[in-house]
Amino acid sequence: MRLRAKMKKMGLLFIACIIAQFSCQWGRDPITYDGFETETLSSIWKSRYFIPGAVDMQSGIVRAGKKAVRIVLRPGDQIDKEKGTILERAEVLQARRMWAREDLNYSYSFSMFLPNNFPITSTRLVIAQWKQNCPGDNCYPDNPTLAVRYIAHELLVTHKVKAEEDVLYRSSNEIRGRWLDFRFHLRFSKQDGLVKAWLNNEAIIDYQGPNAYQASGGYPERNRFYFKFGIYRDRSPETMMLYVDEFRREEVVRF
Repeated sequence: MRLRAKMKKMGLLFIACIIAQFSCQWGRDPITYDGFETETLSSIWKSRYFIPGAVDMQSGIVRAGKKAVRIVLRPGDQIDKEKGTILERAEVLQARRMWAREDLNYSYSFSMFLPNNFPITSTRLVIAQWKQNCPGDNCYPDNPTLAVRYIAHELLVTHKVKAEEDVLYRSSNEIRGRWLDFRFHLRFSKQDGLVKAWLNNEAIIDYQGPNAYQASGGYPERNRFYFKFGIYRDRSPETMMLYVDEFRREEVVRF
């Protein structure tokens, strides 16, 4: 009897392991963490939005561990498809398998550091953003649905899912020379969207409402949303540098 009970217990344990494995494969997305401790970017990132030499791992300025990623944008740095335009960028892009799905809940967190000598400029400057996928690159509007910006000494979080852009957060406090710990709770949805955000553990945004562009703008009916961080700007004579560490992304059942 003891042997039979033991075999039954092992059988149930085996079934539980199989269920857990399938849950990881076909249930919620796995938790993704990157402390940027490797020599090069890990496979959860793509390099199509920066030129060679713009992104590297360094150990001089870190939030945790031994390394953080450094991003440098110099005047004239343009990816191939933007040469001859006013756009300059050095952005790190999420791999496609990591893109958020519409109407699901996600938690994102990351730490960012702007040096004391980071230039103050009134030009368009995005340092992190979430964009709605547009397969044909001909959707309108084509702005990020959510963006973290630093313009004229102001830290902004902007939101756009229609013609007008809304500012969800604005602060003129000095942010350079210290780590900024961002945390976002997001649900991208055409009707029931959500944006909650914290900066250094202080709540800064609590928005509920439409949080995705409508299909009438050329977007797919059921869409995905990708995250990028770095420096995206209009042409500028200034060299800009920032650091990012402790990235974490997780799909959650509810907030």
